[in-house]
Amino acid sequence: MPPDGNSLLTWIGIMGNQLYYEDIVPCTNITPLVKHPDTTGLVMWAGASGDYNPIHYDKDYALAHGLPGVIVHGQLAACFLGQMITDWIGKEGILKEFSINYRGMNFPGEAITCRGTVTRKYIENDKHLVALKIWAENAKEEKTLSGTAVVILPARN
Repeated sequence: MPPDGNSLLTWIGIMGNQLYYEDIVPCTNITPLVKHPDTTGLVMWAGASGDYNPIHYDKDYALAHGLPGVIVHGQLAACFLGQMITDWIGKEGILKEFSINYRGMNFPGEAITCRGTVTRKYIENDKHLVALKIWAENAKEEKTLSGTAVVILPARN
């Protein structure tokens, strides 16, 4: 057991080591990822993604359209979930499937916490697969994104 009491799967993710199929235990939480997007980051994302909707960078515009302020791009928050998974599976892992539903808003300056749980491990067509339930939470711990993913992991043998 790692010295701080984390689970083995969390420790593997923290240390950046390769995760293997044999390491997986269903119902185990994967290593969470916390991001703190700011408005500068949102403008940079707009430039990279081509999503220049002013609700993501113009507070007055967002307020005039019934929002409580500027909101984080949903696709950016989804990318944070993707980063959480790819960080966790290591360089030899492959993100095979990724599906997200948008449930709420995230705001710049507030933490977005990405989490996931292993729901199943199985072998199909000689591939070692792991199914995940994934979600992102806002600062109020409300789920703002939820979804599923499937990864392919290397086997030790």
